[in-house]
Amino acid sequence: MNDQIFEAVVTTVSPAGQPHLAPMGVRYRGERVVLMPFKPSTTLDNIVATGCAVLNLITDARIFAGCVTGRRSWPLLPAERIAGMRLQAALGHVELELRERADDDQRPVLEMARIHEASHAPFIGLNRAQAAVLEGAILVSRLRMLPPDKVATEMAYLQTAIDKTAGAAEHEAWAWLREAVNRHQGQPL
Repeated sequence: MNDQIFEAVVTTVSPAGQPHLAPMGVRYRGERVVLMPFKPSTTLDNIVATGCAVLNLITDARIFAGCVTGRRSWPLLPAERIAGMRLQAALGHVELELRERADDDQRPVLEMARIHEASHAPFIGLNRAQAAVLEGAILVSRLRMLPPDKVATEMAYLQTAIDKTAGAAEHEAWAWLREAVNRHQGQPL
Protein backbone atom coordinates (compact mmCIF):
# COMPACT_ATOMS: atom_id res chain seq x y z
CA MET A 1 0.00 0.00 0.00
CA ASN A 2 1.19 3.52 -0.72
CA ASP A 3 1.93 5.00 2.70
CA GLN A 4 1.49 8.53 1.44
CA ILE A 5 -1.59 10.07 3.05
CA PHE A 6 -3.74 12.72 1.37
CA GLU A 7 -6.14 14.84 3.41
CA ALA A 8 -9.72 15.11 2.20
CA VAL A 9 -13.24 15.25 3.59
CA VAL A 10 -15.31 12.10 3.33
CA THR A 11 -19.08 12.42 3.21
CA THR A 12 -21.31 9.50 4.05
CA VAL A 13 -25.04 9.10 4.52
CA SER A 14 -26.74 6.99 7.17
CA PRO A 15 -29.39 4.45 6.14
CA ALA A 16 -31.93 7.04 7.36
CA GLY A 17 -30.49 9.63 4.96
CA GLN A 18 -28.56 11.74 7.50
CA PRO A 19 -25.33 13.12 5.93
CA HIS A 20 -22.07 13.06 7.88
CA LEU A 21 -18.77 14.85 7.11
CA ALA A 22 -15.38 13.72 8.38
CA PRO A 23 -11.89 14.97 7.55
CA MET A 24 -9.76 11.94 6.88
CA GLY A 25 -6.37 10.95 5.57
CA VAL A 26 -6.78 8.62 2.60
CA ARG A 27 -4.40 6.43 0.64
CA TYR A 28 -4.53 5.48 -3.02
CA ARG A 29 -3.92 1.88 -4.04
CA GLY A 30 -4.06 1.80 -7.82
CA GLU A 31 -7.62 2.61 -8.81
CA ARG A 32 -8.88 2.08 -5.27
CA VAL A 33 -9.12 4.54 -2.39
CA VAL A 34 -8.25 3.18 1.05
CA LEU A 35 -10.06 4.58 4.07
CA MET A 36 -9.13 3.67 7.64
CA PRO A 37 -11.71 5.25 9.96
CA PHE A 38 -11.27 4.78 13.69
CA LYS A 39 -13.66 2.61 15.69
CA PRO A 40 -16.18 3.69 16.72
CA SER A 41 -17.10 6.26 14.08
CA THR A 42 -20.14 7.43 12.21
CA THR A 43 -18.17 7.28 8.97
CA LEU A 44 -17.39 3.59 9.48
CA ASP A 45 -20.97 2.77 10.49
CA ASN A 46 -22.38 4.58 7.45
CA ILE A 47 -20.01 2.94 4.95
CA VAL A 48 -20.64 -0.53 6.35
CA ALA A 49 -24.41 0.08 6.27
CA THR A 50 -24.66 1.69 2.82
CA GLY A 51 -21.52 0.51 1.05
CA CYS A 52 -20.64 3.95 -0.28
CA ALA A 53 -18.99 7.30 0.44
CA VAL A 54 -17.82 10.42 -1.36
CA LEU A 55 -14.26 11.71 -1.28
CA ASN A 56 -14.30 15.53 -1.43
CA LEU A 57 -11.17 17.31 -2.62
CA ILE A 58 -11.18 20.78 -1.10
CA THR A 59 -9.03 23.82 -0.42
CA ASP A 60 -11.47 25.60 1.91
CA ALA A 61 -9.62 25.10 5.19
CA ARG A 62 -12.70 26.18 7.15
CA ILE A 63 -14.32 22.83 6.39
CA PHE A 64 -11.44 20.88 7.98
CA ALA A 65 -11.42 23.19 11.01
CA GLY A 66 -15.21 23.25 11.18
CA CYS A 67 -15.54 19.48 11.25
CA VAL A 68 -13.20 19.11 14.23
CA THR A 69 -14.80 22.01 16.14
CA GLY A 70 -18.44 20.96 15.78
CA ARG A 71 -19.27 22.98 12.65
CA ARG A 72 -20.34 20.17 10.33
CA SER A 73 -23.16 21.92 8.49
CA TRP A 74 -21.77 22.73 5.04
CA PRO A 75 -23.77 22.97 1.81
CA LEU A 76 -24.12 19.58 0.13
CA LEU A 77 -25.29 18.40 -3.27
CA PRO A 78 -26.46 14.93 -4.32
CA ALA A 79 -23.82 12.58 -5.69
CA GLU A 80 -24.30 11.65 -9.32
CA ARG A 81 -24.02 7.85 -9.37
CA ILE A 82 -24.32 6.65 -5.77
CA ALA A 83 -26.78 7.32 -2.96
CA GLY A 84 -24.59 9.93 -1.30
CA MET A 85 -23.83 13.62 -0.94
CA ARG A 86 -20.85 15.76 -1.92
CA LEU A 87 -19.63 19.08 -0.63
CA GLN A 88 -20.75 22.02 -2.74
CA ALA A 89 -17.34 23.63 -2.07
CA ALA A 90 -15.40 20.64 -3.44
CA LEU A 91 -13.01 21.35 -6.29
CA GLY A 92 -13.65 17.75 -7.26
CA HIS A 93 -15.22 14.65 -5.83
CA VAL A 94 -14.90 10.89 -6.19
CA GLU A 95 -17.89 8.63 -5.59
CA LEU A 96 -16.85 5.39 -3.92
CA GLU A 97 -18.28 1.92 -3.30
CA LEU A 98 -16.98 -0.52 -0.69
CA ARG A 99 -15.19 -3.49 -2.28
CA GLU A 100 -13.13 -5.03 0.53
CA ARG A 101 -13.11 -4.71 4.29
CA ALA A 102 -10.37 -5.91 6.61
CA ASP A 103 -11.55 -5.63 10.19
CA ASP A 104 -9.28 -4.32 12.92
CA ASP A 105 -9.86 -3.54 16.60
CA GLN A 106 -8.92 0.10 16.11
CA ARG A 107 -8.92 1.01 12.39
CA PRO A 108 -10.55 -1.28 9.82
CA VAL A 109 -9.20 -1.00 6.28
CA LEU A 110 -11.88 -0.20 3.70
CA GLU A 111 -10.93 -0.54 0.06
CA MET A 112 -13.24 1.58 -2.02
CA ALA A 113 -13.71 1.42 -5.80
CA ARG A 114 -13.98 4.66 -7.76
CA ILE A 115 -17.43 4.73 -9.36
CA HIS A 116 -17.47 8.31 -10.65
CA GLU A 117 -15.15 11.33 -10.56
CA ALA A 118 -15.92 14.94 -11.38
CA SER A 119 -14.07 18.27 -11.32
CA HIS A 120 -15.98 21.37 -10.32
CA ALA A 121 -13.38 24.15 -10.09
CA PRO A 122 -9.70 24.60 -10.94
CA PHE A 123 -7.04 24.01 -8.32
CA ILE A 124 -4.99 27.20 -8.08
CA GLY A 125 -2.69 26.03 -5.30
CA LEU A 126 -2.48 26.21 -1.52
CA ASN A 127 -1.17 28.95 0.69
CA ARG A 128 0.76 28.27 3.87
CA ALA A 129 -2.17 29.34 6.04
CA GLN A 130 -4.39 26.63 4.54
CA ALA A 131 -1.73 24.05 5.39
CA ALA A 132 -1.41 25.52 8.91
CA VAL A 133 -5.18 25.26 9.45
CA LEU A 134 -5.11 21.65 8.25
CA GLU A 135 -2.28 20.82 10.69
CA GLY A 136 -4.10 22.72 13.45
CA ALA A 137 -7.26 20.73 12.75
CA ILE A 138 -5.31 17.48 13.08
CA LEU A 139 -3.93 18.71 16.44
CA VAL A 140 -7.43 19.60 17.65
CA SER A 141 -8.70 16.18 16.62
CA ARG A 142 -6.02 14.67 18.90
CA LEU A 143 -6.25 16.99 21.92
CA ARG A 144 -7.13 14.10 24.24
CA MET A 145 -4.01 12.20 23.14
CA LEU A 146 -1.36 14.95 23.10
CA PRO A 147 0.37 16.69 26.00
CA PRO A 148 -0.67 20.36 26.35
CA ASP A 149 2.90 21.63 25.86
CA LYS A 150 3.19 19.86 22.49
CA VAL A 151 -0.10 21.38 21.35
CA ALA A 152 1.02 24.85 22.48
CA THR A 153 4.38 24.53 20.71
CA GLU A 154 2.80 23.31 17.47
CA MET A 155 0.08 25.97 17.48
CA ALA A 156 2.68 28.71 18.08
CA TYR A 157 4.72 27.46 15.13
CA LEU A 158 1.66 27.32 12.86
CA GLN A 159 0.65 30.84 13.92
CA THR A 160 3.50 32.24 11.80
CA ALA A 161 1.93 30.93 8.60
CA ILE A 162 -1.43 32.33 9.65
CA ASP A 163 0.09 35.74 10.37
CA LYS A 164 1.94 35.86 7.05
CA THR A 165 -0.43 34.31 4.52
CA ALA A 166 -3.99 33.91 5.84
CA GLY A 167 -7.02 35.36 4.16
CA ALA A 168 -10.38 35.87 5.84
CA ALA A 169 -11.38 32.19 5.58
CA GLU A 170 -8.15 30.97 7.17
CA HIS A 171 -8.40 33.56 9.98
CA GLU A 172 -11.93 32.37 10.71
CA ALA A 173 -10.89 28.70 10.72
CA TRP A 174 -7.84 29.45 12.91
CA ALA A 175 -10.02 31.26 15.45
CA TRP A 176 -12.24 28.15 15.72
CA LEU A 177 -9.18 25.98 16.32
CA ARG A 178 -7.71 28.35 18.94
CA GLU A 179 -11.07 28.40 20.71
CA ALA A 180 -11.14 24.58 20.79
CA VAL A 181 -7.60 24.38 22.17
CA ASN A 182 -8.31 27.02 24.82
CA ARG A 183 -11.55 25.30 25.85
CA HIS A 184 -9.77 21.94 26.12
CA GLN A 185 -6.99 23.45 28.23
CA GLY A 186 -9.46 25.32 30.45
CA GLN A 187 -8.24 28.75 29.36
CA PRO A 188 -10.53 31.73 29.00
CA LEU A 189 -11.86 32.30 25.50
